[in-house]
Amino acid sequence: MQNAEPIWEHVEAHKKDLTELSDRVWGMPETLYAEYRSCAEHVATLRAKGFTVTEELAGIPTAVMGEAGEGGPVIAILGEYDALPGLSQEANIAEPRPVVPGGNGHGCGHNLLGSAALLAACALKDWLAETGTPGRVRYYGCPAEEGGAAKAFMVRDGAFADVDAAITWHPAAMTRVDEAESLANTRMDFEFTGRSSHAAAAPHLGRSALDAAELMNVGVQYLREHIPQDSRIHYAYLDAGGTAPNVVQGKAKTRYAIRSTTLSGMFALNERVQKIARGAAMMTDTEVKISVMSAVSNMLGNTPLEQAMFTAMQALGGVEFDDADREYAAAIQATLSAEDIASNYRSTGLEPREGEPLCDYIVPFDARGEKMMGSTDVADVSWVVPTVQARVATHAIGTPGHSWQITAQGKAPAAHKGMTYAAKVMAATARMLYADETLLARARKDHQDRLAREPYICPIPEDVRPPLQPRPTATE
Repeated sequence: MQNAEPIWEHVEAHKKDLTELSDRVWGMPETLYAEYRSCAEHVATLRAKGFTVTEELAGIPTAVMGEAGEGGPVIAILGEYDALPGLSQEANIAEPRPVVPGGNGHGCGHNLLGSAALLAACALKDWLAETGTPGRVRYYGCPAEEGGAAKAFMVRDGAFADVDAAITWHPAAMTRVDEAESLANTRMDFEFTGRSSHAAAAPHLGRSALDAAELMNVGVQYLREHIPQDSRIHYAYLDAGGTAPNVVQGKAKTRYAIRSTTLSGMFALNERVQKIARGAAMMTDTEVKISVMSAVSNMLGNTPLEQAMFTAMQALGGVEFDDADREYAAAIQATLSAEDIASNYRSTGLEPREGEPLCDYIVPFDARGEKMMGSTDVADVSWVVPTVQARVATHAIGTPGHSWQITAQGKAPAAHKGMTYAAKVMAATARMLYADETLLARARKDHQDRLAREPYICPIPEDVRPPLQPRPTATE
């Protein structure tokens, strides 16, 4: 890729500030629409860097957008900053420590994700101004990716309606262009209502909501035999009706995550699970209220953008780790199983390698391994805007997602190096889009061709609102 160095230099110019931002966000791990302090840090940085800021996108208090530039294509850089519950840990350790009760942790690296995206946007802002290139760059700070589907709500509200292309990344063990495969996912709540009674003296008067919830679970267990192999159904009890076994439970509530490789497949599976819930209610003479909490689509790829991003990676080379990085990563690997480590290689189609704690190379573009898919609300952006995503090495090979090990590595020098690398890749990819009108045209055509095969239907019902959390008080 010709003349990539100037955009990389702009990344380097802002690296210190944005690295410090990632560490601050690591230290304030907030979850699911409660990311008020993290969002405020991103808003303050956007303003300090000269962006025009729009807050509360789609009516979400912790969603923000910063824009710079004039005319030309609008390129979005997507960032996140939400954490996960129950993963609070110390930084730079290689052994588990007691988790603070109720504590959260950045067990998916989103402190790095948002900071690198904003770092790329800062570099692009400077490059557009320096070169006089027509174009606008937008940084989207997106909360609640971990099950809250904020981007899907933002898409439904039209937040990306005038965007020409979207670029993002995710911390990973291996550096590669993302395969653009994810599972559509609905999180659906089932609230059963029965009638409480004395379980010994008058059991015939009771109607057990807990029985209904358990019978639903049995029905779903049998359903699993009759669904596509790459579909998934998980559940959790939100309310088991109480702790007294001598009371017939009059209330019970469960939450199911229903996943499929396609939107249409997910919608069909949703209906089958709902029928089972209604059947369980009939069997127990209870009532069931069914409500969607959140939902996301499956990821839609874009071959021209993926090829452009791979070109940017090739020009940059792999992430440059040093011996100290490898030593710490090896200590993390000592806490993992051989299966953990091998799974990272299998997912990329590479053969496992001995004595390789960190990935300092780029996985070949056409490498394909075992599908190990989760779900992401980036997918809904990909249905309305040509979208591409990088995976960049920030932690030891084999580190499980959503683990204390990722939390512990979130402020390590290796994580900072991967974060800066990701910013350079995203900025260079966007630079190609600004400089090459044919690339953007090919990306649009690829996107339109995919939509012609299956049009987008927002998976969130129109009457469902984000499960917003109250803003903390000054003393919290």
